Amino acid sequence: MSLRFALPLALCLGTPLAALDLGGMTDEERAAFRAEVRAYLIENPEVLMEAIAVLEERDKAAQAAADVALATDNAEALFNDGYSFVGGNPDGDITLVEFMDYRCGYCKRAFEEVNQLLEADGNIRFIVKELPILGEQSTMSAQFAIAVHQIHGDETYKVIHDSLMTLRSDISPDVLARLADTFGLDPVPIMDRMQGPEVAAVINQNRALAQAMQISGTPTFVLEDTMLRGYLPLAQMQQVVAQIREN
Repeated sequence: MSLRFALPLALCLGTPLAALDLGGMTDEERAAFRAEVRAYLIENPEVLMEAIAVLEERDKAAQAAADVALATDNAEALFNDGYSFVGGNPDGDITLVEFMDYRCGYCKRAFEEVNQLLEADGNIRFIVKELPILGEQSTMSAQFAIAVHQIHGDETYKVIHDSLMTLRSDISPDVLARLADTFGLDPVPIMDRMQGPEVAAVINQNRALAQAMQISGTPTFVLEDTMLRGYLPLAQMQQVVAQIREN
């Protein structure tokens, strides 16, 4: 079989190139082989695109399988940590976890769509994990929200969380104090608790969990054992929800 026909056959059938005994070629034969490879790929560039598509699909499948393992291995910390805000339908048939940063533009973009998902579905348990990764204002916002949650509970936290997600100004202690006043909250105990060990413990545990799950950006969603890395439009998220329920 000539090299011109052997190479396409190897590419199509997945035959290892070693089976062509490249090591046994003379310099002249190797140069001819390279020329044949180049000529074939120039004449048939779609082969490269097909090979790249196959590789991307394999990588995607491998990443999905790895993400399932990460979600399964960290299920208790994800879904039952005992300190994170739980909203949506606490008795929902599936759970959605969001790792978020109050200063993240894509988190703000996803905010309304997540709310629409929860309201339209009505059967999703929703957990928020503050993951401040964008600097001092991110950390300050997360500390404030967590302190409110620890002092005032889920209902008040939800109000503050929503306000921080829609806030367009920079974050400072004065801004946060005025936000507390807006909702009739005494800012003093909240500001004091922000710097306390209880709040620091939540942030540190969230960061450790994110590291264990190889999460480096926000938003990142975990829907049961499916990880959704980055912003996802409402329609696509609804599709993932439907697929999980079907399975």
